[in-house]
Amino acid sequence: MLIKKKKTRSHTEDRYLALILATTAGILNAMALGAFGFFPSHMTGNASQISSEVSSSDLNDLIFLAVLIGAFVLGSTTARFSVIAGLKNNIRTIFCLIILAEGVALTLMSVFETFSYSPRHNREILVLLGFLMGLHNSTSTQLSNGRVRSTHITGTLTDAGIALGSFFSSFVTGTASSDRHFHRKQLYTHLTTVFSFLTGCIVGLMLFKEYGFNAMIGLGIFLIMVSLVSVAATLRMARKAFY
Repeated sequence: MLIKKKKTRSHTEDRYLALILATTAGILNAMALGAFGFFPSHMTGNASQISSEVSSSDLNDLIFLAVLIGAFVLGSTTARFSVIAGLKNNIRTIFCLIILAEGVALTLMSVFETFSYSPRHNREILVLLGFLMGLHNSTSTQLSNGRVRSTHITGTLTDAGIALGSFFSSFVTGTASSDRHFHRKQLYTHLTTVFSFLTGCIVGLMLFKEYGFNAMIGLGIFLIMVSLVSVAATLRMARKAFY
């Protein structure tokens, strides 16, 4: 599910991708809320909040929100540059390596917070989390050709509504059954993403309340393990094909 294959990517692969990346995105988002009282991936809300800060003339909060949005965009851009370079050099595991880097960064950040937590660092940590969430969302979006946006639930719900409308209208317009089947599979993929994210949010908040930053360390290690398993599976398949 973390490998860009030459064949057309199946909806089943995208649903597995959503189960892992949308769930972990929801978990991290909720953990950040529990730790810092802020959603690092809620760019729509953050952009809307800027207008409030402008009207209240709170320059510090205005700068923070602008930097947080910029960090998310920078994370997305970094993932895109990495994917372009990786595919150009035939690195099939480039998506795994991006998730691996994210897992390592999240783990190190969580270890730092475990031993040196201070409210003074909250905004800096949120900016880093915004960067990681941009990296995370961009990776899933590129890998699935836009079908799985692991942190962008507003867009995913919109896509789900479009797929649902297309599915129902196919009965009226007499669309071919193959097209109707495609719209249904598309709808299932979007719904899997939405429910995975929501489940992750619930689980993430519960885990953080119970285990604090240790839970965030565990999430980082989980991302590292997922990426390493994908790399190992890819190398094993390549070795079999060679022999």
